[in-house]
Amino acid sequence: MSDQFKCLVVDDETDIRELVVLTLERMDIYADSASNISDAKHMLASKEYNLCLTDMHLPDGMGLELVTHISNEYSGLPVAVITAYGSAENAVSALKAGAFDYLTKPISLKQLRPLVESALKLSSTDSKSSKSTADLIGNSAAINQIRAMIEKLARSQAPVYISGESGSGKELAARLIHQNSSRRDEAFVAVNCGAIPETLMESEFFGYKKGAFTGAVKDTSGLFQAANGGTLFLDEVADLPLLMQVKLLRAIQEKKVRAVGDTIEEAVDVRIISATHKNLTEMMAEGLFRQDLYYRLNVIQLKMPSLRDHPEDIPELTQKLLEKLCKAQSIAIPTLEPEANKLIASRPFTGNVRELENILERALALCDGEKICVDDLLIDEAANAMHAEGVQFSPSKDGDTSLPNYLEDIEKREILKALEKSNNNKTAAAKLLGVSFRTLRYRLTKLGLAKDDAQDTDDKMLEER
Repeated sequence: MSDQFKCLVVDDETDIRELVVLTLERMDIYADSASNISDAKHMLASKEYNLCLTDMHLPDGMGLELVTHISNEYSGLPVAVITAYGSAENAVSALKAGAFDYLTKPISLKQLRPLVESALKLSSTDSKSSKSTADLIGNSAAINQIRAMIEKLARSQAPVYISGESGSGKELAARLIHQNSSRRDEAFVAVNCGAIPETLMESEFFGYKKGAFTGAVKDTSGLFQAANGGTLFLDEVADLPLLMQVKLLRAIQEKKVRAVGDTIEEAVDVRIISATHKNLTEMMAEGLFRQDLYYRLNVIQLKMPSLRDHPEDIPELTQKLLEKLCKAQSIAIPTLEPEANKLIASRPFTGNVRELENILERALALCDGEKICVDDLLIDEAANAMHAEGVQFSPSKDGDTSLPNYLEDIEKREILKALEKSNNNKTAAAKLLGVSFRTLRYRLTKLGLAKDDAQDTDDKMLEER
């Protein structure tokens, strides 16, 4: 029995204790039971367990007291709570207090078994945690704090809400939580909520039955079914329409989904991790996001720092990103000139790590293959000029104008002005713009302004003389 998993079941209802104990024994798990908190604490002190299942309401107190006691005294022991049907607030409170997961009464064996299996897998997870979090680059205090938080969140099944600016690594954090968790051998399904048409959203999330609508020629699973046993990452969750928010809330609370056109609900075992760069608190105040869904998603919040919050990690990030990009392109890794490093370190990086990667990717396309100089970094002159002059971006009334398009329009105008002044001599135009000939040629191609390759060659020869 020394190698057998052991579970402590705490519930004052005899029939529930017996049902759970019987189920565990059929799973080859040794089970003890207690009817109150006092007995449970005594048994915890006298024997080592791999899992504790406790009811929320007990004769001598609340199950939350036992959750807190276990979190403080037996930090490595997963504890799950059993709540009354529809007691969403109790479930959220238990998860915030440190509970691994929760079950609702009447207890479903289809939900109990995967919960127990997930909890028992945790004992083999710890050895892989440090290896997985190595993907999070940096050794600053901010990154080390995120790394520690990810390892802690991986030991829970609680929904996690990841906030942070665009490009700060929210999806990477979600993947690391999954990879460190007991669900690591199952699917990680990531979905951009803003990319699904509203009319298709329900069938995409929950699947549909054959004949449910025109074109439904066969039964099709949805995202929840695809992530069953694993993790479903809802990126840009703020983009969900209100009607879909209601359906998502029910799926999370009941751990069941109903396919479009079906009459039967299907139990699913999915951990929800969500993220957005928008302010959900403001959206709730404006009636654009449901408060009850927010509190179900935001049981535990992980805030990803902007790159400006940990600039000391920029050199290491730059090198790792270069290695990654060069490996993908099967090319040698060029060296960064000191001035180029200084320029990178001085950037505000409003686009965070994604902006840094974009700058390096363009630099690789422009450099000579051996070194990256300041010219190769191709920092957007139009954006710099706007920033220096305090120019504000104003989208059109219909919202169609994006910032990249706006910047491109400015850049095109400035390049065309320089070409007109230099009588279409690109070398002279490049000097007027304060960039190299190679940089100007790249921008002309990218902006769709390149016309005469022969003239480019003549200009290049003049430049070299």
